[in-house]
Amino acid sequence: MTASFEYRAILSKIEDLVSDEDRQRLNFLLGDDPSQILSENSPIDYQANGNQRTVSIEGVLPRDNEEDKIGHTALMFDKSDRCTPTESKTSTSSSVFVHNKKQVDANQSYWSNRIWKKSLNIYHRILISIIVLLGVISLPLVIVQTWKHIERSSQLKQAAKFINAAQQYYINVQYTKALENYDKALAIQTKIFAEFHPDLAARYENIGSVYFDMGHHSRALENYHKALDILQRTLPSTHPNLASLYSNIGLVYSRMGDRSTALQNYDNALQIQQKVLPPTHPDLAKTYNNIGSVYSHIREHSRALENYDKALEILERTLPSTHPNIATCYNNIGTVHSDMGEYSRALESYEKALAIYRKTLPPTHLKLAKGYNNIASVYFNRGEHARALEKYKKVLEIQQKVLSPMHPDLASTYNNMGAVYSAMGQYTRALETHKKALAIRQKTLPSTHPDLGTTYNSIGIVYSAIGQYTRALENYHKALKIRQKALSPTHSALGGTYTNLGMAYSDMGDHSRALKNYKKALEIQRKALPPTHPNLAKSYNDIASVYSNMGEHPRALENYKKAFEVLLETLPRVHPNLATAYNNIGVVYYVMGEYPRALENYNRALEIQLQVFSWNHPAISTTYNNIALVYFAMGDRPRSLENYDKVLEILQKALPGIHPKFATTYNNIGLVYSDMGHHSRALENYHKALDILQRTVPSTHPNLASLYSNIGLVYSQMGEYPRALENNNKTLEIQQKMLPSTHPDLAKTYNNIGSIYSYMLEHSRALENYDKALEILQRTLPSTHPNIATCYTNIADVYFNMGEHSKALENYNQTLAIQKQTLPPTHPSLAKIYFKIGLTFTRLSEYSKALEYYEKAVQTNRTVL
Repeated sequence: MTASFEYRAILSKIEDLVSDEDRQRLNFLLGDDPSQILSENSPIDYQANGNQRTVSIEGVLPRDNEEDKIGHTALMFDKSDRCTPTESKTSTSSSVFVHNKKQVDANQSYWSNRIWKKSLNIYHRILISIIVLLGVISLPLVIVQTWKHIERSSQLKQAAKFINAAQQYYINVQYTKALENYDKALAIQTKIFAEFHPDLAARYENIGSVYFDMGHHSRALENYHKALDILQRTLPSTHPNLASLYSNIGLVYSRMGDRSTALQNYDNALQIQQKVLPPTHPDLAKTYNNIGSVYSHIREHSRALENYDKALEILERTLPSTHPNIATCYNNIGTVHSDMGEYSRALESYEKALAIYRKTLPPTHLKLAKGYNNIASVYFNRGEHARALEKYKKVLEIQQKVLSPMHPDLASTYNNMGAVYSAMGQYTRALETHKKALAIRQKTLPSTHPDLGTTYNSIGIVYSAIGQYTRALENYHKALKIRQKALSPTHSALGGTYTNLGMAYSDMGDHSRALKNYKKALEIQRKALPPTHPNLAKSYNDIASVYSNMGEHPRALENYKKAFEVLLETLPRVHPNLATAYNNIGVVYYVMGEYPRALENYNRALEIQLQVFSWNHPAISTTYNNIALVYFAMGDRPRSLENYDKVLEILQKALPGIHPKFATTYNNIGLVYSDMGHHSRALENYHKALDILQRTVPSTHPNLASLYSNIGLVYSQMGEYPRALENNNKTLEIQQKMLPSTHPDLAKTYNNIGSIYSYMLEHSRALENYDKALEILQRTLPSTHPNIATCYTNIADVYFNMGEHSKALENYNQTLAIQKQTLPPTHPSLAKIYFKIGLTFTRLSEYSKALEYYEKAVQTNRTVL
């Protein structure tokens, strides 16, 4: 029997109980004659209990049908499909969570259309008749209250419409419109419902979900806590909806980087579920999954795997083997293995997930895209960039078919592809792809969303790589501003931004700012990461590079070795980062004059790079450049030029023509030609380098200082001393502005200026500058460093030319003592110093000693004489 028939039957019974006078009053006020209403029905046996006068209001009032309620679906638990380490869907973390979307069925509303037909009129006749019959209140007041009830129902119907509209906007990622409609619904329901009505909790939770997806985590928490306050007052402490809400709150804290509070809320959810659910219930699996995700983020890999395994065990016992949730669990397990550097195991788990998706889903399903995305991330981390790019293109192909052109997932994929292009040295494509991501996120996300910070950071990396440091800093500062507002103070993404700022300042020669930012990054990482995490190794590397540039080589070597120890524990032996570590250690040994150790480390780096990179990768060019420098320092000019030619060949294929790395290579080639006495070729290469640097770096950049110094040296060799002095003074001016007073580069410049004054026979000025150089070198370098030996030789030469032969001999002997400890016995430099000592003894008329040293010179290297 339909509700309409039931109401008419009840009304018929009540009409028998109402007096004729009241019946007439009802007809006058409500309009219809009951006999006319009842005549519309099919025959009903409504007189069976006609004489029964006991009436129950509870029995007469209609019960809400299930279809008449606003559909608040049970709160779902979060799934944690993992994304690329380059970028997660909404943060720099590698986890992508599917947040609770409170779906409202469009077919469900608080008042269905049928109650606005005659059955509603009958319902109100029943209600009013009972109230009049029992003599509760006067009939006019009853009518007023009835119309208020009708108005209330109309308002709730409007609220339901706003809720349904909000849900559609939410699904379509139109968050502002979703919020607008949820707020309208909440405004209506707040006026109608009691302060702690459960429907208000549902609205606050809806609003919280929208703010979460917009990246407004504090507002999301504010609304979730309002919902929690209501549910804690109105539901038992073990109600499943409370568990769901704790889970959502945990997700927000996790996204904010507050892992401990996230874990606390997930544990609250777990405690409820363990009390009210069977041990194999799927909701328990989801909570174990969320707890595993937190442990994964804080790098407690064993606990993460423990919880993911619990989730997987439940799912495998309760779901078919090809269920998507099992695939999700495999994805998460794969991510932990990837974070541990166990790339083979990670790939195995990711491929299991992908196999499930392929069996159960259509070829354009977004889950397939996520599967390809995760596999691409492993290839990226292994340095297999071509394979990574291939998988990302599959991701993009699927997303372009099923998503709108402005969907945030497309932005994530563009950002990841940009990172691969950048790693491959294809900077133009990288920048183009990152800007596609930025265009999407600027249109779909609020200005403080963490994903916008990720994109600005990525664009800054590319600009830094192509030498446009001002643009790089501009984007890094945009990223920093967003991340400081959206993330916790110890969030890894915040540390990454400080690292990138430090790198840009370092490239610009601003060492103090570089060190300040690198140390901020290290401080964050020490709090958030285990001591063997690869990001710590990177920070040690960065700090070491600054110390090296500042001339503090022992500190540089100390930090490089810390980085190397971390990497050896976490990476395979052919990983690109190990090659970088070998290169960095080689640089310090080179600067310290330990050339065999430098060459040993450079060759190890090159061996790895040739296995993991294509031939024209810029990283390989860097290693060839370093090897060339060592051969040059060891006096092997042909091998040095051979390696520089390889560098130039790679750069011409990989970089734009005005990149600073070209300037470095031209400068180095100029050095070799200068040392070989080919002055015109040397100046030609130096001026190519100068043209590039003047267009790409600030006027106080250290590389400009070095270049002016090198140009000055050639002019000095050509006998054009005024030009030589002019260029060296330009060098000194830059260095005095940018370097500490004891920096070795200042010593080199004082030495060069001293040489020019020596050639110009201005001996006092020459000695003044040589003494400044020696004082710096003795304070910053080991006592047997070759540069100290060179400085002693130069001072001795001035004293010799001044006729102060005893002082000359004293300084020559200092040189000889150092060279005997550091050079092979047949090295040409030893022959030169033997000859100079012999010549000095000749001037002192000590001919036997002079002859002794001349013979040593001849025996060492006959070509010296």
